[in-house]
Amino acid sequence: MAKPVIAVVGRPNVGKSTLFNKLIGKRVSIVDDTPGVTRDRIYGDTEWGGRKIMLVDTGGIEHGTDDVILSGMRSQAQLAISMASAVIFVVDVKSGVTAADSEVAAMLQKSGKPVVVCVNKCDSIGDLPLEFYEFYNLGLGDPVAVSSVHGHGTGDLLDEVLKYLPKEEETAEDEEVINVAVIGKPNAGKSSLINAISGEERSIVSDIAGTTRDAIDTFIENKFGKFNFTDTAGLRRKSKVEEKIEKYSVLRAQMAIERSDVCVIMLDGVDGFTEQDSKVAGLALEQGKACIIAVNKWDIVDKNATTMDSYRKKLMKDFSFMPFAPIIFISAKTGQRIDRLFELIKFVNEQNTMRISTGKLNDILADATARVQPPSDKGKRLKIYYMTQASTKPPTFVCFCNRADLFHFSYQRYLENQIRSTFGLEGTPIRFVIRERGEK
Repeated sequence: MAKPVIAVVGRPNVGKSTLFNKLIGKRVSIVDDTPGVTRDRIYGDTEWGGRKIMLVDTGGIEHGTDDVILSGMRSQAQLAISMASAVIFVVDVKSGVTAADSEVAAMLQKSGKPVVVCVNKCDSIGDLPLEFYEFYNLGLGDPVAVSSVHGHGTGDLLDEVLKYLPKEEETAEDEEVINVAVIGKPNAGKSSLINAISGEERSIVSDIAGTTRDAIDTFIENKFGKFNFTDTAGLRRKSKVEEKIEKYSVLRAQMAIERSDVCVIMLDGVDGFTEQDSKVAGLALEQGKACIIAVNKWDIVDKNATTMDSYRKKLMKDFSFMPFAPIIFISAKTGQRIDRLFELIKFVNEQNTMRISTGKLNDILADATARVQPPSDKGKRLKIYYMTQASTKPPTFVCFCNRADLFHFSYQRYLENQIRSTFGLEGTPIRFVIRERGEK
């Protein structure tokens, strides 16, 4: 049985994201005084009373709006409510019961889900303010006083939530899930891809750059395995990142890359390669992640029999700093080659976690040094005594030699090519650590 899901809902600026961050014990949702900061559903795990639960932070619900983003936020919140075992309805004690609160309460009553009313911003200790008792008028049972900033009352809130959860069954933790970060510049089709593979409107899709601001997790299990996809905010040039909120989003995308196993670098097939695409790819390369270059919108690219080959050759030049990354041409809109993308993700993850025995490595080393002699300087020649693999993710090899200063980058690249020609290691960077004899 999966972890029960608790949706955190309410109108804008009542403190939903602050409460969400407090309950899961870390800053996952962006918190800002600007209405509409949280746009998609944000997921986080917490544990209370021996139960593991998944919390979902949603965008503020606003009724009667024609705004594309705000109406998208409302539908996202409604979807989260439909998936939830129970709902935490957050209201603001300082503003009392508003018309918007009453509309949200009516929507929750129609949903038929168990609801716990969380009266937020009860920051002072002692008797509750008189405004607290207004929230009984919502007709959703006894409200719970909480201060999401200080953490007061959060235990009582979770105690109430636990009363509505289904009985727990024994479940085994799954360690075979591949974490995939979908990264790229704005409007490359990252959210469309997530929606296509999940079969639901998981992320808001719009032509407006910057629609996705948080990193959204989506769990997928299919014939290829178990995957956790993270849809990230589009990474723009620093000169174009003006909003404070968007700066948080870029940081969140970088954090998503850090916790991923595989990065799918999305390119807009119509626009082609840009300098920003190389910078996005560089972030994944720096962190040693397995990478796939996915060219999206291939269904609307004008093409003939040679277009794909010529496009691939050009991309291999553009991404010459990461020649190991496989290139795939997809369409998130039509589902073209999505199955092949899953196969590639699984394959490059296996390559990224590959471990090679010391014996085999030193056989390759002996053969490589016999073919091409190590470099020398002023009569002193580099001697490589042996090589061993220190770690995976990415595969990292330690070479012990007589003089590290003679181990030129070009010779490291030569050894890397020899290792790749024997073991493949496609889709993953390789790192070398050079040690002089006697060095720890």
